[in-house]
Amino acid sequence: MHCEGFRAEKHLTREIKMRRSRNITRCGCPAKLVIAQDQNTEQWYVKDFIDEHNHPMIEPDLSCFLRSHRRICDEQKAEIVLLQISGIRKHQIMDIMLKRYGGYDRVGFTSRDLYNFLHRSKLQTLSPGDAQTLINYMIVQKRRDPDFSFQYKRDGRGHLTGVLWCDFESQMDYRAFGDVVVFDGTYKTNKYNLPLVPFVGVNHHKSTVLFACGVVAHEDTESYVWLLRSFSDAMSQKHPVSVITDGDLAMQKAISIVWPNSSHRLCGWHIENNIVSNIMDAKVKEGIRCFLYDRCSIEEIERKWMEFLKKNEVTYKDSWLYQMYERRQVWCAAYHASKRYLGLRSNQRSESLHSRIQFNLDRKMSLVELLQHFDNTVQKLCIREANLDFEASYKPCLEPDASIIVNEAAERFTPSVYYADVQYSLKTASKCFLIEEMDGYNIVEYKVGRVDKGDKQYFVECEICVHEDKVKEISCSCLKLQSLGTPCSHIFFVLGLRGESKLPDCCVLERWTMGAKRGFPPTRKSTMYDYSDNVQRYHELHNISQMTSFAASQSLEAYERLKRVLEEEAAMILPNRGEGEGGGKRFGPVLTQGGLDDYAESYNVLDPIRVPGRGAPKKKMKSSSDKSNKKCTLCKD
Repeated sequence: MHCEGFRAEKHLTREIKMRRSRNITRCGCPAKLVIAQDQNTEQWYVKDFIDEHNHPMIEPDLSCFLRSHRRICDEQKAEIVLLQISGIRKHQIMDIMLKRYGGYDRVGFTSRDLYNFLHRSKLQTLSPGDAQTLINYMIVQKRRDPDFSFQYKRDGRGHLTGVLWCDFESQMDYRAFGDVVVFDGTYKTNKYNLPLVPFVGVNHHKSTVLFACGVVAHEDTESYVWLLRSFSDAMSQKHPVSVITDGDLAMQKAISIVWPNSSHRLCGWHIENNIVSNIMDAKVKEGIRCFLYDRCSIEEIERKWMEFLKKNEVTYKDSWLYQMYERRQVWCAAYHASKRYLGLRSNQRSESLHSRIQFNLDRKMSLVELLQHFDNTVQKLCIREANLDFEASYKPCLEPDASIIVNEAAERFTPSVYYADVQYSLKTASKCFLIEEMDGYNIVEYKVGRVDKGDKQYFVECEICVHEDKVKEISCSCLKLQSLGTPCSHIFFVLGLRGESKLPDCCVLERWTMGAKRGFPPTRKSTMYDYSDNVQRYHELHNISQMTSFAASQSLEAYERLKRVLEEEAAMILPNRGEGEGGGKRFGPVLTQGGLDDYAESYNVLDPIRVPGRGAPKKKMKSSSDKSNKKCTLCKD
């Protein structure tokens, strides 16, 4: 059949051709095999057979490229889909299949066949539309888990313009670690160019945790207000203590509207970049950079600002320096010294998650594919958290002569927090010395000094509230306990000075302990994928057969026995492989498309309109063929 007949004349004489014509394969080969069925006996017989060819035969090692010899088996389709939703690219999937089957002539299909199959599978999944499939999936998730939360909005024509979602585990994480929220938009994550906005924070292991994720079409105040209000609705109207974002003015205004009582700080990394980009004078650059880290009092910082503006003659209100002065309360460290930011000065947590999302990301992804890719990224965060929980079940290795306070701190804080913050404070407590002690009614004040590098000394004041010889409250003028949530070296020095045998509860923020997630479900697994029964059975049998096959391959006798058993079972099962349960075959996760009558308003959600990217458009590079002054490389004419 490959060389039967001739190519149609219209394809050969066509004048306008958009692409180069394919090689001619049909040459009128007379070879054929005709099989017919006898109507009386209902038996099949060979009616006609011609074995003469008018062309040379294909080499045996090249016959695998003939269309009649190429086919992706059902088991291969199931494995291909599993690899794709795991985030593996198509060309890498082909490499895996080639190595598994032992070469291109044994795998049974080409890379083009693989691309075509995945494209058809994608069209089948997204048959209701990209946005409609996404909303249908979230509705099904809401039915399975009533605590699953999602909201979306459309424009006047029905196009999707925004969506936010979070599962039950993310809501529990926000209850425990939602005091500080970092969020920022990342771009080039989907074919509509819609920014992806993940809301992240820091868990009890000082690692990134995801609270929710949103997609918006427009980066204006109205869109961000809707996004923040949807986030608050999902989190039972619990507002964060502090928020860190980049310098987007629309985002800043939305935070002041929705979360007016939350402290808002701009990312220090973005401020540093703006300083380098907008200021050329090195002295002015160093002068304004000091405001980014100076933790003096507000009165002192205001005085320094006046001196700085007067010294540099900043009077023009449209200048960049004056604009930074107008927005000083959202980026100067002095205004945030006593506020809880857990040591975060930038949206690095959000950028770190962005880098994970961008890895193996295709900017041509649909929203459903983006959701699958994002779920894979979140699962990696959950695995890392589970691993850290396991490591935290063991006590850190301490010195044999460690004090009671040191043992108490190592036991109560998670190892990540202990080694990152608490251990340093315990070591530097030895550099502190007492200057003055003032004992009052239920309040004892200590004036403590500390010697740092270069024999520099500075002084702080620690205030302890004592009730029946027990420490109830404690504070230090360095404000580390209030901002970071862990005791400073001055507090450890005072506790050692008082001979305390136990670390007071007021010094241990519960979010830094293993008790922060008390009552959480023991396992955290993705609920995104729901496979059909036949695919689930296939995965189970595949795992068993893989283990058995490897063990049997170690000896010739076991190999022959298992091979004989499998061949006998295959001879019985394969002829009836089309008699499966249900209609249609599914090789990957099942995204329910029907049974959504209770959500009639969620029908006809149209795909988003592609939005232009930020910044100036890229300049198209001129090719060498576009140059007018063409010259020969040899004669220069």
